[in-house]
Amino acid sequence: TRFRVIQAMRAFLSNEGFLEVETPMLHSIPGGAIAKPFTTHHNALDIPLYMRIAPELHLKRLVIGGLSEKVFEINRCFRNEGISPRHNPEFTTMELYQAYADYEDMMAITERVVAHAAITATGGTKVKFGETEIDFTPPFRRASMPDLIREHSNIAPDGMSDDDARKAAKAAGVEIAGQASWGKVVEACFEHFVEPNLIQPTHVVALPKAISPLAKANHARPDIAERFETFCNTWEIANAFSELADPHEQRARFEDQQTQREGGDDEAHRVDEDFLKAQSGGMMPMGGLGIGMARLGVLLANSQAI
Repeated sequence: TRFRVIQAMRAFLSNEGFLEVETPMLHSIPGGAIAKPFTTHHNALDIPLYMRIAPELHLKRLVIGGLSEKVFEINRCFRNEGISPRHNPEFTTMELYQAYADYEDMMAITERVVAHAAITATGGTKVKFGETEIDFTPPFRRASMPDLIREHSNIAPDGMSDDDARKAAKAAGVEIAGQASWGKVVEACFEHFVEPNLIQPTHVVALPKAISPLAKANHARPDIAERFETFCNTWEIANAFSELADPHEQRARFEDQQTQREGGDDEAHRVDEDFLKAQSGGMMPMGGLGIGMARLGVLLANSQAI
């Protein structure tokens, strides 16, 4: 089932005009996701290297450099974190990037490619997982992260200051770091109250910019990113956004992440000068999407663990 899903996705994207590529698995700077990398050492060059946590920054460079306006990679990623029925330290993802597209375009292609994979692997878009029937028929439900928190708790995070958000979350029993920003509090509340209730495919939109360092900010509301995560069976199976193209804003975001890293957050981004140089050459508007192939495969195979 897993390989039928991968074959279906590869064929679908090739038919849509995407060029399949390969990018490095050993990185001099880990980036493209908020995660803790595995560290290794290159003996000949005598430098530290990091196992890929995401191919994002390399794939964007290929589009910026003119290789193709549409690229994708079905790739192996490595994250030095916990193990559970839905987490494995090494896993397969599909990432794609498309020039002159945005997160709305990514939402549409997510629905189409997931439905196509489900039909190929199981014969239809309604899939049995344990005792639950999951319906991958497009369109998927769409809801904002703050609205979902309000729906499943007594917290209304919109408009709160950092301090008020921390107090409200702690009073509701959510574990919050001492100086967590509004965006981090929203993320923690979402994980605590909302994720366990997202069974049918749902696009969660209006994610805080503070937890989206590579995503473009919403023009109408700058504290929110043009980003969505797709959840199913309580799991995130896809993540996508309108890519941030401004190198000055990207540098400021990287530097903010670096400050968080120096403050003890070992999953925060570092400043990637090579990517900033590529971006400064002229990055067009772009949409990006990542789908967890292992989690999607688990769902479509009706398997209880990754």
